[in-house]
Amino acid sequence: MLSGGDELSGYDIKKWINWAIRFFYTSPAYSQIYSELKRLENLGLLTSRMEGAARQRRMYKITDSGLHAVTQWANEEPVEPPTLKHFPLLRVIFGHLAAPGRLKELLTEHLDYVDRMQQAAATEVRWTAEHPAWSYAHLALRWSERYYTAERALVEQLINELDSAEGTFSAADRQGMEWPVREYWYEIERKIAAEE
Repeated sequence: MLSGGDELSGYDIKKWINWAIRFFYTSPAYSQIYSELKRLENLGLLTSRMEGAARQRRMYKITDSGLHAVTQWANEEPVEPPTLKHFPLLRVIFGHLAAPGRLKELLTEHLDYVDRMQQAAATEVRWTAEHPAWSYAHLALRWSERYYTAERALVEQLINELDSAEGTFSAADRQGMEWPVREYWYEIERKIAAEE
């Protein structure tokens, strides 16, 4: 956030993260931001000063060493694969425990969330289009808008497939279906390894 050269408070950084990065990366708590700013300052990558008389706030600025470090990170550090924590889908995998209709209800609620995020990203896309300094933020926000559009299609498909899964599971359950034993999973694991 500070690599643009602007002097920012921890509050400013949190607002910036909530504005643009929240669409594709978890927003840290204020306590995480302030502890990280202190750590980076102790490493000489940032400087800070107090601003204001009545309502003081600490303002942070990146140092030349800090700019070098973040530039090196952006160009040379390996990129970790994304981590997906999809709580609605986690509920689907435990659908056998859900009350009738509950999964559709949860997924419909998730669609509302997806729509809000897609619309918010679209708004941010419009507002970042004007300033050249936001060219890369604009790209990330356009990606976010497309991501939530695709998420909507995936969730709608999942909702449409629920009836079939519920029917298959219910029919097998009525016939006294038994759950696979541990050895079954090991056998499946061996078959998958053989395919690979």
